[in-house]
Amino acid sequence: MTETYVAISIIWAFLFIYAIAGSIDFGAGFWAMYYSNKETQASILANRYLSPSWEVTNVFLVLFVIAIVGFFPGAAYYMGTLMILPVSFVLMLLIIRSAFMVFSFAVQRYTKPLVVISGLTGLLIPALMVAILPISIGGFIGGTGEQQYILFDQVLSSPTLYTHVGFGLATELFLAALLLSDYARESGSEQTYAVYRRNAIILGPITLFFAVTALWTLIPEAPWMVDTMIDIWYLFALSLVAASIGYSALWWPSKKANPGRPRIGVVFIILQFGLASFAYGLSHMPYILYPDLTIFDAFTDPTMFKWLLYGYAGGFAVLVPAFVVFWRLFMKDKNYLQIKQDDENNY
Repeated sequence: MTETYVAISIIWAFLFIYAIAGSIDFGAGFWAMYYSNKETQASILANRYLSPSWEVTNVFLVLFVIAIVGFFPGAAYYMGTLMILPVSFVLMLLIIRSAFMVFSFAVQRYTKPLVVISGLTGLLIPALMVAILPISIGGFIGGTGEQQYILFDQVLSSPTLYTHVGFGLATELFLAALLLSDYARESGSEQTYAVYRRNAIILGPITLFFAVTALWTLIPEAPWMVDTMIDIWYLFALSLVAASIGYSALWWPSKKANPGRPRIGVVFIILQFGLASFAYGLSHMPYILYPDLTIFDAFTDPTMFKWLLYGYAGGFAVLVPAFVVFWRLFMKDKNYLQIKQDDENNY
C-alpha cells in the first residue's frame, strides 16, 4: 500500500468512527427531545447518554480535520474554500449545541432549552454533513480555475442529495435507537429498552430503503463510481449479511422480560456500516472531488507524512487506554449504572 493510500485509510478510519459516534450522539439528542413530554424514561436515558459522550465524539471530529490538513493540505484548502457555506453552517450549529451542553449541566434553567436545541441540531448537523457527499461526485461545481463555486440550484434539484440526506437521518436515528436499547438494558430499565427496540425495528427497513435508493441514484449521476462498485460487489454483499444478523438479533431469545440481544445487534450493524462505507469510499478513489482533485494531487510531502504517522501513533498510545476506561465506566460499571438508575427513579 502506498503512502497516499495509508493516509487516506487513516482519514477514513477517523471519519468512520466519527460517523458512528456522531450519529448515535445526534440521534440521542433527537430522541431526548421526542420523548421529553411523554410518560416514559426514554428521554432521561437519552440525556444520560449525552452527558459524557458528546465530548468524546468531538475528539474524533478534531482528529479528522487535523488529518485532512496534515495529510492532504491541497484538499483542505480546496474543499475549505469551495464548501465554506455548508461547513460554516455546521460549525455554527456545533458551537450552539456545545454551548448549551456545557451550560445546561451548570445552570438548571438551561435544561429544557438544551433538549430542544440538541434535538433540532441533531437533525440539521448530520443533514448538512451528508449533503457534502453528493457534491463530491461531480457535476455540481461551476466556474474555472480558482473561481469555482457550488451550483446550488443543481444540487437542490438532484435526487442524489435527498436520498443521501434521507439515508443519513435514518441511519442516525436507527443507530441511536439500537445503542440506547442496549444502554437501557444494561441499566436495568426493560420498559425503556422496549421503547427503543421498537424504534430500531421500525427504522431498520427504512434505513435499508434509503441506502438502496442512494446507490440507485448514483447510476446516472456518477457512473464512474458505479463501475467500481460492481467490481467490489462482495463488500456490499457482506455488509448486507452483517445487517441481517444485527437486525435479527432484536428478536433473539433472551433471559430478560423482552426478547432481543441488542449488544450483538450493535456490533453487527456497526460492522455492516464499516463494510458498506469502506466499499463506498473505495469506489470514490482516487478522487476527493471528481474530476478536479485526486488524493495524489493533494498529498503532503513524504517527510511530513512520516512525522504525522509518529504523532498519531504516540497520540493513540495515550488515547486508546483512556477510551477503554471510559467505555468500561460508561457501559459496564454496575455501581455507576445503579447510581444513575436511582437518580432516574427519583427524577
